[in-house]
Amino acid sequence: MSKLKTQFGALLTLLLVISYSNTLVAQESKVILPESKLTVFGTSNLHDWEIEAKAMSGKAAFVIDGADLTAIKSLDFAVEVEQLKSGKSGMDENTFKALKSKTYKTINYKLVNVAKISETAAGSFVVETQGDLTIAGVTKRINQTFTVKIVGKKAIFSGKTKIDMTVFEIKPPTALMGTIKTGKEVTIDFKVTYN
Repeated sequence: MSKLKTQFGALLTLLLVISYSNTLVAQESKVILPESKLTVFGTSNLHDWEIEAKAMSGKAAFVIDGADLTAIKSLDFAVEVEQLKSGKSGMDENTFKALKSKTYKTINYKLVNVAKISETAAGSFVVETQGDLTIAGVTKRINQTFTVKIVGKKAIFSGKTKIDMTVFEIKPPTALMGTIKTGKEVTIDFKVTYN
């Protein structure tokens, strides 16, 4: 009887360990391109404009406990500069030139610190972070707040970030011999899925 109790106790402990390890998942994920979108919105003295990223990549490691996001261990993200497309070839060429795409092929973001994760609804979180953003070879640390939605094993990151291009030593692009001038601030609107 004593041996049976010992075996039962060991089995129960094993089941508890397995059950716990199934809810607490440290997950290594990659960007799912078909489920991700990043658009850059800007202004000019003539009209507003937008450019969409057609190629992006990245990796993330986060910890999920059931449907709760408990930690983001690492996060990096890259956009291919010459895959930023507006639908207007002249504007695209000016953008590539301003971003020095022949030398710097990608725009990169790397998470440095997670200051806070707050749950806003079941499976939805607001995350306050610091990260290094590199554009045209210039790296600046930025504060960024975004939302994360956990759907099964997927983490959907979304948010908007304003960037002053001149901080990254980028001269805002011009067109038609300088008669069209873009504003120095752009807004990056993103919804990126990691799985």
